[in-house]
Amino acid sequence: MASTIFFFLLSLTFSNHLLVSASGRDTTDLIQKTCQNTKHYDLCVFSLESNPASSHMDTKGLAQIMAGIGMANATATSSYLTSQLLSSSASNDTVLKKILKGCADKYTYAGDALQSSVQDLATENYDYAYMHISAASDYPNACHNAFRNYPGLVYPLEIARREEGLKQICDVVLGIIDHIGFQ
Repeated sequence: MASTIFFFLLSLTFSNHLLVSASGRDTTDLIQKTCQNTKHYDLCVFSLESNPASSHMDTKGLAQIMAGIGMANATATSSYLTSQLLSSSASNDTVLKKILKGCADKYTYAGDALQSSVQDLATENYDYAYMHISAASDYPNACHNAFRNYPGLVYPLEIARREEGLKQICDVVLGIIDHIGFQ
């Protein structure tokens, strides 16, 4: 999956069809204008301005970059959850192991959905991209709900933090896609 993300980001950098047209738009202005249409302006601006590929992108390309950031987040969270499966505290608790495995799977599905959204954006299938991003945003809920089903288990703060991060990234991508439809 890491190599997929690397090649995705590499392809974004060199993709000719995503270059901003010679309309004279300043990259920072485009990022700020695009991010104004999202629920998490600061996250959007910081993420896009931190990515050098953003300087060569149009709005669709900015959405793809944010989806790529979401993919990286989902992949990192899945890896984190898998590492928790191997920790000494989870090794003896079969219920916790089952839940952590299910959570890792949900974050893998979220990454897959975000990868599909990037392909949808590339082909300008915005409805499908929106659907995939919405699904990616919702997968962590299944993890949270799994912990709720076992009153003795506490939903770990680190997983809650990661869940909120992925949801915010997805909100940003959804806001950008909404903006694309009105250009």
